[in-house]
Amino acid sequence: MTVELHGYQRSVYARIARMALHEKRVGYTWREIDPFADNIPQDYLAMHPFRRVPTLVHDGFVIYETSAITRYIDEAFDGPRLQPDDPAARARMAQIVSIIDSYGYWPIVRQVFAQRVFRHLMGHEPDEIEIREGLAASQDVLRALESLNTAGHFLVGEALSLADVHLAPMLAYFTLAPEGVAQLAGYPRLSGWWGHMANRPSVVGTDPNRPIAQGEIVNV
Repeated sequence: MTVELHGYQRSVYARIARMALHEKRVGYTWREIDPFADNIPQDYLAMHPFRRVPTLVHDGFVIYETSAITRYIDEAFDGPRLQPDDPAARARMAQIVSIIDSYGYWPIVRQVFAQRVFRHLMGHEPDEIEIREGLAASQDVLRALESLNTAGHFLVGEALSLADVHLAPMLAYFTLAPEGVAQLAGYPRLSGWWGHMANRPSVVGTDPNRPIAQGEIVNV
C-alpha cells in the first residue's frame, strides 16, 4: 500500500488531511507543493487542476478536495471511525464542516491569523481593517459553533469526528493571535473543546512548526 499526501505545510487544509491520517494511524509520504508558486509542477496540476492543496494518492487513486479526502481516509482504512453511525449526528458533523469552510476559514485564517501573525513573521505590517473585519465575521462563526457544541470534549457525540479534525487547525492558527485568544474566551464550551484538542497527538504531531522534508515518510 502506498499513500502520498501532496500539500503545503502551512495550509490548514493540508493539516486537516494529515490529522485524519494520524487519527487512523496511516503512514504516508509527504510531497510539498506551494500553491502560491508560479511554477507548480505540471504533474501536480494534472492531478489537481485548480492549483490548490491537498491531494491524496492511494495506490494510484487520486482525490482532491479536503472533505472528500478525509471521508475517503475514514472509509478506506482501518482504525477508529471518524464519522458517526447515527444519521442525525453524521448530518451535524457535515453541517459543522460546512460552516467552517463556508464562513470560518476566511475570517479566522486569512484575515485574523494571516494579518496579525503571518504578515508579522514575513516582516510586513498587518492590515488592521482586515483584522477588525475578520474578528467581526468570526463572531458569527464561533457563536454558531458554540450553540452546536453540546457534547463536551468533542463537537459531535462522545468520540472524535471529522468535525473536530476540520476545526482544530483553524483554531490553532486563530489562537496564535492575541485577539483570537480573547475572542475565543467568550465561548466557554468551544474554549473547553480547544483546551482538550490542543494537546491531542494528531494536533501536536501535525504542527506546521515541525517541518516535514520533501519525500519524507511519516509514520504515525
